[in-house]
Order: sequence, then C-alpha cells, then structure tokens
Amino acid sequence: MNVLEHVYTATFAMLGAGVLFTLVRLVRGPSVLDRIICLNALSVLVVSSIAVEVAVRGDTAYIGLMVTIALLGFVGTLTAARFAERRAHDRG
Repeated sequence: MNVLEHVYTATFAMLGAGVLFTLVRLVRGPSVLDRIICLNALSVLVVSSIAVEVAVRGDTAYIGLMVTIALLGFVGTLTAARFAERRAHDRG
C-alpha cells in the first residue's frame, strides 16, 4: 500500500464516523430543526464519500450523481426549514 491508499482509507473511516455520529444525532435530536440539519449534514457526507470514490477510481462518471444529491439535499433542507418556520409561526 502506498501513502495515497492510506489517505483514502483514513478519509473513508472519518466520513463513516461522521455518518455514524450524524445518524445518532438524527435519532436523538430533540427538535425538528436538529433533524433537518442532520439530514443536510448526511447529504453532504454522502456527496463527500462519492467525491473520494471518484478520486480513488479516477472516473468522473459520478459527478452528475454528486450534483443531484447535493441539489436534492439543499432543496429538501430549504423546504423542511420553511415548513418548520410556518409551523412555529402558526403555534406562536
């Protein structure tokens, strides 16, 4: 194994730990906004994992998938935050 393979392995391990911690926070989050932020962080971690996989393989076929997941995560977060804001406004 060369140094770059060790870097890729360490990067995947750190991204996996990030996903694990994010999933724990998603389950235990005390509010809806915490869960929305966790879903956004999860989409960022998935896109980052795909980017590392693209770097490992040297194949750019997954770039469109990365952009699609990033856009869906962004739009989903905006929609959920707007829904949560309206819900809080109706209660208050």
